[in-house]
Amino acid sequence: MSDWFDQGAPHVWRPYCQMKTAPAPLRVDRTSGARIVLEDGRELVDGIASWWTACHGYNHPHIAQAITDQLARAPHVMFGGLAHEPAYRLAARLSALLPGDLDHAFFAESGSVSVEIAMKMAIQFHINEGRSGRSKFVSFLGGYHGDTLATMTICDPEEGMHSLFSGVMPAQHVVALPRDAAGEAALDALLAEKGQEIAALIVEPRIQGAGGMLVHDDAVLRTLRRLADRHGVLLIFDEIFTGFGRTGDLFVCEGAGVIPDIVTLSKALTGGTLPLSAAVARRRVFDAFWSDDPSAALMHGPTYMANPLACAAANASLDLFETGAWKADVARINADLAEGLEPCRQAAGVVDVRTLGAIGVVEFETAVDAGALSRRFAELGCWIRPMGKVVYLTPPFVISEAELARLTGVIRQVLGVG
Repeated sequence: MSDWFDQGAPHVWRPYCQMKTAPAPLRVDRTSGARIVLEDGRELVDGIASWWTACHGYNHPHIAQAITDQLARAPHVMFGGLAHEPAYRLAARLSALLPGDLDHAFFAESGSVSVEIAMKMAIQFHINEGRSGRSKFVSFLGGYHGDTLATMTICDPEEGMHSLFSGVMPAQHVVALPRDAAGEAALDALLAEKGQEIAALIVEPRIQGAGGMLVHDDAVLRTLRRLADRHGVLLIFDEIFTGFGRTGDLFVCEGAGVIPDIVTLSKALTGGTLPLSAAVARRRVFDAFWSDDPSAALMHGPTYMANPLACAAANASLDLFETGAWKADVARINADLAEGLEPCRQAAGVVDVRTLGAIGVVEFETAVDAGALSRRFAELGCWIRPMGKVVYLTPPFVISEAELARLTGVIRQVLGVG
């Protein structure tokens, strides 16, 4: 037993588990590439890139060097009244990479907080424009946007993690995605009836992640843009999961040709090194806050907003994306996932196998025993953490063919299909 674990375990509150009954977590010693090395010497191939963050693999030397260099200069300064190069350079680079006039970045530390900031922006946008009462949001069944209080209200209300909190916060309009003409008509009717109370539509574009890896095509996004414009509400894309290459495009909004009014980014922004997020707004949204009236300002400012170390890591991550090598990696991963997971269709209880970019999903008819499966995968040398009805893979883009084959092979082995 490790001294650090024995001493700390009575005092640590772990995420997403009933600590009284949950088994002890695996003890990590170090990471490298697509691997997690445990304290006992075992190596696990990481199939989920630490909740989709470590897109370039762990310990990438270019990102590590950027963090080291910035640490020697200034690890942190407050962003209120001060400026520093890493944040300003990052804001300019994100503006250049995102489509259209998405060119004003507001930084925070976590994805959930960036969504809350986007919600706050949307509500105050209408207030500043002279439209009162627009404080509600339309989000979509199967969606997940975070665990903080406001973001819980726009998650799927049937999502088990948040069902205890129903009725605690204001109810939002959580409806079906408009996948066809009937769905578009239903959303159009809702916006016609309730539009005067709605600030924005918010969606995870192309794939809804933590809600079950549910895929929809880009026509849905064009429908949302059209309806938002028709009814004078904003459109927010939550690209915390989908941004930075995961679906095959650097950003879904770029690949789909649909420009939201606000986009939220996090997860892979720093290549899985340091906490950072951004809510990036179009010019017309920002312009509603640009005023001689102090009360029109966005009064928000996280303590570690635009942390220089995190921004330096993000800039280094963007350097790696700008080489373009990730595109071939994602295409290779997609092909290998499709081939490696296809036999899982024959497993008992499986209702679908699907891939999108560097995402592979095996969906079951009912919820899986995520804990038991995760432990079995770890025994076989892989870190895979199922959720809900799905066993999924979102590996680092640098994963080797052999490592990826090991991941898909272990899933097949556990499911009993070879």
